[in-house]
Formats: sequence, C-alpha cells, structure tokens
Amino acid sequence: MTHEVTFYTRRDCSLCDAAEAAVRAATVLHHLPLSISLVDIDDDPTLQAKFTDDVPVIYVDGVEAFRHRVTADELADWIAKREPRRSLAQETCVPCRGGVSPLKGKELTALAKELGGDWRIIDEHHLEKEFTFPDFAQALAFTNRIGAIAEEQGHHPDIYLAWGKVRVTIWTHKAGGLTRADFVLAAKMDQ
Repeated sequence: MTHEVTFYTRRDCSLCDAAEAAVRAATVLHHLPLSISLVDIDDDPTLQAKFTDDVPVIYVDGVEAFRHRVTADELADWIAKREPRRSLAQETCVPCRGGVSPLKGKELTALAKELGGDWRIIDEHHLEKEFTFPDFAQALAFTNRIGAIAEEQGHHPDIYLAWGKVRVTIWTHKAGGLTRADFVLAAKMDQ
C-alpha cells in the first residue's frame, strides 16, 4: 500500500527542509512506499490562515501525523502502528533453504501466544497438536484438508491419523527446529 504524505510547508523554511529529507530517507531506510506532495501554504490564503507559522505540518493518508519535526524512524513507527496487523494464518510459509537458526526462548513464547489454539511446543524443537473427531471419516477428511494446505504452502508436517483423532507435528527440518513458517502452517490448519 502506498501512503499519501502531504507536506504543508513554505519557502526558506529550514524545519520544512529537514522534515522533507527525513520523510524521503524513510522511503529508503524503511522501504516505505510513499507518495509525497509538497503544498506551499503561502500560495493559498486559507492554508496561511490555518497554519500561520506552524510549519511544516505533515499529513499521512489524510491524518495529521507531525508538526515541525519528524525522523525517518518516527514516520516508520507511526505508519506501522496504524497498519492492520496480519494474522499468522494470513501469511505464507517461506521455505527454508538452510542456514537458518531455529527460534528459541522469547521468540518462541511470543509466537506461541500469537498462535494460541492449544498447540504445544515440545523441547523448543517442534509444535504438536491433537485434533479429535467423532469418527474415522471426519478425521480422514480433516487430514486431507490439512494435507492440501501443506502442499499449497510447500511445508509438510508429520501427520498421524487414527480412529477419531489426528496428531500433527510440525518443525523445519533444515533449521533443525522451529521457524516462523511452522507457526504460520499451524495457524492455517487451525482455520
């Protein structure tokens, strides 16, 4: 999504120049897709009356975000706080090509909390969950549905199918433990 940034500014304003430079730097440093418009308030009497000497004023997507000063980091943080956060289930599994360290400690705890759904982290190595069903046919149908998801995502769990239950075990073999992709796949299965 490209964000519309409007600068209300005026000529010979050092604060305006510094703020504009910071916003342009944010496009490079934080890879922010921005469409930047400069509006000189001295060209419009209504804007002159509204802002007087209170420039620069920076609007992002139609909302006043900053007055006088902004840094590239502040702008990136402001935008990030307003963007809807995607759930794990909305992400796509990114295949591991090796050379990735498995997640440990706080990273695992945070992802487990975000995942929820009774998944268990076993020895900081793999995720496991058992799903129960009233009969074999429904357990088999579920197995086929999650198998299709795994194939689509290119991330394949261990699946144990028995009468009335399916146990799923997920980890990233090339990492030798858990990666974000494992939590993404688990969230998709819960859906």
